[in-house]
This record gives sequence, structure tokens and C-alpha cells, in this order.
Amino acid sequence: MTAIIQAIHVSKAYPTPRGALSALEDITMAVARGEFVCIVGPSGCGKSTLLRLLAGLLMPDRGQVYLQGRPLRGPSRTIGVVFQKANLMPWRTVFDNVLLPLQVQRIPPAEARARVEEVLRLVDLTAFAHSYPRELSGGMEQRVAIARALAHEPVILLLDEPFGALDALTREKLNLELMRIWEASHKTVVMVTHDIREAVFLADRVVVLTQRPGRVALELPVALPRPRTADVWYSDAFNRLAQQVRLAIR
Repeated sequence: MTAIIQAIHVSKAYPTPRGALSALEDITMAVARGEFVCIVGPSGCGKSTLLRLLAGLLMPDRGQVYLQGRPLRGPSRTIGVVFQKANLMPWRTVFDNVLLPLQVQRIPPAEARARVEEVLRLVDLTAFAHSYPRELSGGMEQRVAIARALAHEPVILLLDEPFGALDALTREKLNLELMRIWEASHKTVVMVTHDIREAVFLADRVVVLTQRPGRVALELPVALPRPRTADVWYSDAFNRLAQQVRLAIR
């Protein structure tokens, strides 16, 4: 496998009044171009810390993250990030929220508007382009956040529990939407989730972390055929994979 992004022997600790708190210990993992990888593990195991290291938002204490073979020294336009909270600006329309990072990058206006129109079609929100965040459901807000992350055409999309605050039915619907978006965009995706079934449904490979300090307990290939539909959730093969992940977390 030729990795587009990889962590090599990465460790990270946070200072506390009682001394350093180790969040991650000796993590090595690699993600291939176009792959969808989900990271799961018990609460507090360092999943979000690992994603922030892959995003260049944090620097490791030991080890190194490499992006396309080069050391990652900070945030990169090659990488788009979506967090659990959409963090949309309430005074800007959906269109203008997605447009904002392109304006910051000084993309020519005609090109920027064309990109926004394209990603709004991709996330199926063209009809809501002129709506404001207060007029959207939580799931729609997250789709706007994904569109905003895709607008600057990143090679890699990192998702930090983007559906964690949503109800179960909305979450299932957005799993299907995210699957459709990924199949249409061919992005490399790394997603942190605490939902085992979500991870198995979406991923080509599930990486399971141990209790803090997080270490890699299991890397499980998900050989379920694509494209995947909701019927997969009720298959024996799906449930066997979910059980393997669950046992690794315990």
C-alpha cells in the first residue's frame, strides 16, 4: 500500500497539574489514496487527538506524521477537516458559509462560486443555498460543514465524530449520504466515531484504539461489497465484523 498520509511511532501527551497525561503511545498507521478508514475506541482513548495530529493541528511529542511522503509541520490545504459542531456563521447563508474559506484563500470570485455550486449539488443542498443556519436541521448543518470542507478541493477529508450529536435515525440517513458523497468524490477519508456499526458500514478498514494511552489494538479490513445500502446493516457478515470490533474495544 502506498500511503498518502501516515503516522509513524507517534506519541502525544498533555500537561496537567499532576504531570503529563499520555493520550497516545507509539501509534503507527497508514492510509492509502482513496481509502475510507474509521478510527474507534473507548471514550478518552485519544481518537480525536490522533485526528488532530493527522490534520497538522497538533504536533506529536515523538514520531512523525507524513503527508504524501513529506513531514507534516502544520495545517495543509491538502486536508479538509469537519468537527462534531458545524460552526456555521449564523448571519451568512448556506452558500456564503461554504464560500467563506474560498474568499479567505482569494480564489477568483467566478471560480469560487462555481466550486460552491458544485459541492452544494454533491451534498444535495442546492435548494437551501440561500437559507440561513437557523432554518436547517442538525443533519443539514453537518452536510453544509462537509460541503465547506470539500470546497477548497482537499485530497484528504478528516471527520471528527461529525454525526455524534444527532439522533439515531438522522445518523443512519447521513451515513448513507456520506457514503454517496465519498463514492462520488473519491476523496481519502479518515473518520473518528464512537459508533461501531457506523464504522463498519462506512469503512474499508477500521482501526481500533486501546484505553488511554491509545495504542492500535486492531486493524480490521472490511470486505463488504460496495456500493453499500441499508440492507448491509442486517447481514450476518456485517454483524460478525461489528462483533470483532466490539471485542477488540473490550
